[in-house]
Amino acid sequence: MAGGALPSRILAGPPLGQKPGPRLYRRPAEAEPAPAGRSAGRTIGLLGGSFNPAHDGHRYISLEAIKRLALDEVWWLVSPQNPLKPRAGMAPFAERLAKADRVASHPRIEVSDLEARIGTTYTAETLYRLTLMPGQRFIWMIGADNLLQLPKWQHWERIFALAPIAVFDRTPYSRSAVASKAGYRFAHARIAETAAHSLKDKATPAWTYIHLPPHPASSTAIRAGNPRVQPREIRS
Repeated sequence: MAGGALPSRILAGPPLGQKPGPRLYRRPAEAEPAPAGRSAGRTIGLLGGSFNPAHDGHRYISLEAIKRLALDEVWWLVSPQNPLKPRAGMAPFAERLAKADRVASHPRIEVSDLEARIGTTYTAETLYRLTLMPGQRFIWMIGADNLLQLPKWQHWERIFALAPIAVFDRTPYSRSAVASKAGYRFAHARIAETAAHSLKDKATPAWTYIHLPPHPASSTAIRAGNPRVQPREIRS
């Protein structure tokens, strides 16, 4: 990983009119106004998680999201340590980043160490920092199982206010996720799956539920030595 201190405008949150420029894993240079080669005004899907390890299921969801949500790209935000997950069994951060970079292997998927660099732990905090980037639009991407447990997240209702949310189907969580506390609380803000491509243009709160054929890869199964077990979550 490239070293160097973070600019104070990133640590403290940039003033309006300045871009914090999160350095992506493949970009070894110092912090830039935006990822190299990317122009302002792009719509970016954010897939956060431990990526312990990253696998083809993450890539599959990302490529489907680019098509279904009309995204310009997807960023994988590799978490240094998910506060809802135990440290035991968690691979070193640098190892997880490197693995994610190898698995992503697509010009429209970027692997980012943003949370480690700006020192954020919680989704609401990370999203807030990102919304300070002028000219960029973000969609937060989660699995149906995470919609179920969202009320356990810090400032979970604020997440709905900070960015539109795309929820991806996860068997067997479909019905329970939509009827969950978060699903019920923001039922009025749900848009039809057929209109998912317009989610990026909606005022918050706004979310949609996307059905996809299941992918057999799973971080849990890979760690257990069986990569073909049905996945349990996207943020993994």
